[in-house]
Amino acid sequence: MAESQANSQQAGIKLAIEKPIAKIDYPTIFGLVIAFSLIGAALVFGGSIASFFNIPAALIVIGGTVAVTSVSYRAEDLSKASSILSASVFYHIRNPKSVALQLMDIAVLAKQKGVLAVSQQEEELKKDNYIAHAMRYITDGYKTEDVLQILTHDMDALIERHKTGASIIRRASEVAPAMGLIGTLVGLVQMLSQLNDPSTIGPAMAVALLTTFYGAILGTVVLAPLAAKLERNASLDVMIKDLVLSAAVSISKQESPRKLETILNAALPPDSKIVYFK
Repeated sequence: MAESQANSQQAGIKLAIEKPIAKIDYPTIFGLVIAFSLIGAALVFGGSIASFFNIPAALIVIGGTVAVTSVSYRAEDLSKASSILSASVFYHIRNPKSVALQLMDIAVLAKQKGVLAVSQQEEELKKDNYIAHAMRYITDGYKTEDVLQILTHDMDALIERHKTGASIIRRASEVAPAMGLIGTLVGLVQMLSQLNDPSTIGPAMAVALLTTFYGAILGTVVLAPLAAKLERNASLDVMIKDLVLSAAVSISKQESPRKLETILNAALPPDSKIVYFK
């Protein structure tokens, strides 16, 4: 594949940028469905599923988790919470190896026909906003140090956005069990303060135990895995951005594409190394 790409570049040099495809992250959905199915099956086989539903306990855990998490962040950060959660289920596929090969195509085109030839491929570049954004600085005549500075700042901002998004969900996963514990204390206090009335012991004990149950499920089964998935997606996104930055700087310096191939391979995972030139 790499050899045929290199040959085609020598013959006609036509870019073929792959547009990132939006895809559902089925492992996330599958894992959550299986986890809740197992918990639900345990409740059903126990024969007392109705006793595991308690509105006050749910309000303490869910409402408390949202409230306490909100205290930790600014309104601007929290306004993106829904998009942050959806990003853990719906994401854009970006294969590092494919991106590296596309960047090599651009480097060869720029080396053989000049950076103006890259600007003539604007419609193709627009398929990938990362690449189009970086190449625009080169075709507009920015100096290498300016390209490096701008793209580095862009990457730093991207890292910060990812950190904030993942930290919101991570913070919520820590708060949920704590709210469960608070609900347990509330229930125990209610129970102990009304021991003279046996009819109140059951509801108070239900709140005491179920809040811990709800908090453990929300924090451990839902929020913590989603935070881990967001962090994993963020690391991949940053790696792609780093590949684009390296390619943009190399093209701006008019370095040999063979050197760029070495630079990209140094940043790629072992199973994604490219062999562009034979």
